[in-house]
Amino acid sequence: MSSTELPSMSANVLPKVAPVRVADGERLRSVRLPGISLTVRSRPGRREGLPPALYVHGLGGSSQNWSALMELIDDTVEGEALDLPGFGDSPPPDDGDYSVTGHARAVIRHLDAAARGPVHLFGNSLGGAVTTRVAAVRPDLVRTLTLISPALPELRVQRTAVPTALLALPGVVGLFTRFTKGWTAEQRVRGVTSLCYGDPGRVSSEGFRHAVDEMERRLQLPYFWDAMARSARGIVDAYTLGGQHGLWRQAERVLAPTLLVYGGRDQLVGFRMAQKAARAFRDSRLLSLPDAGHVAMMEYPETVATAFRELLRDVAAETGTDARSVAEGSEAVEGVQVSEGAET
Repeated sequence: MSSTELPSMSANVLPKVAPVRVADGERLRSVRLPGISLTVRSRPGRREGLPPALYVHGLGGSSQNWSALMELIDDTVEGEALDLPGFGDSPPPDDGDYSVTGHARAVIRHLDAAARGPVHLFGNSLGGAVTTRVAAVRPDLVRTLTLISPALPELRVQRTAVPTALLALPGVVGLFTRFTKGWTAEQRVRGVTSLCYGDPGRVSSEGFRHAVDEMERRLQLPYFWDAMARSARGIVDAYTLGGQHGLWRQAERVLAPTLLVYGGRDQLVGFRMAQKAARAFRDSRLLSLPDAGHVAMMEYPETVATAFRELLRDVAAETGTDARSVAEGSEAVEGVQVSEGAET
């Protein structure tokens, strides 16, 4: 191993840190699967029998990123949000694989083990790339797909996204951590908020305090920067992968009705990519939010919730069924069973 490479962190070496925040109405549990342990945040539906939904966060995020949206649509779906391996409250994967394929494999393993599919699948940023891959290789697991600022390959990466991409380079994390050693958790949260929100002023004082508490907790995790760097490297690697395994090619293979949400003030995913995405996903609807940044489900959760319900109504109109039947889904796609270990 090169001296500039980051060592993998065993899931068995876990520090004792402050507990993760759980909002009213949410539940948190740990799920052990082959090679990984996942923390799953769930919000039961307001009534029994609602269809399942699964939410997948972005780089540096966690299942907490979905709490606001989960609460708004718990009358429509029964929600679960994952902490991807190495993020939130989930320990690192045993094999140190933070690639987009590795994260997609974790999502598929969870869905297969829980037997909850097909689900209404949501993804943001890195989670958008991961869920695109899941929907392409395992259509039997996905009823609808909602992508918020998905990290799909761009030829011209935005200047404001370059520092995040640089985390993928060997040695950069070490330099960055030394350079920012004196930064407080509050300073770090303000930086993240300025980067990810179209209008940082939309963050409530309570939400900001919770974010600072979470940042302080994460900075105590010895694998925090390792997970960030390796996942950033995974995104860069996925951007360079061509042919049938490329993310845009896989987007074209997605069968599920898809809602695309792009923010006009997104500093990490170019707003110009919205139209390309709308053309790539064969059954797509596009929601453009001119004032939103990279995390529309946190900035404008009501708008995203309304758009998701409209997606269900659109599908109902196209199939000649009522919206509730569409939400609850039909039988899984017959004869489709792509191995979760397939190279994607």
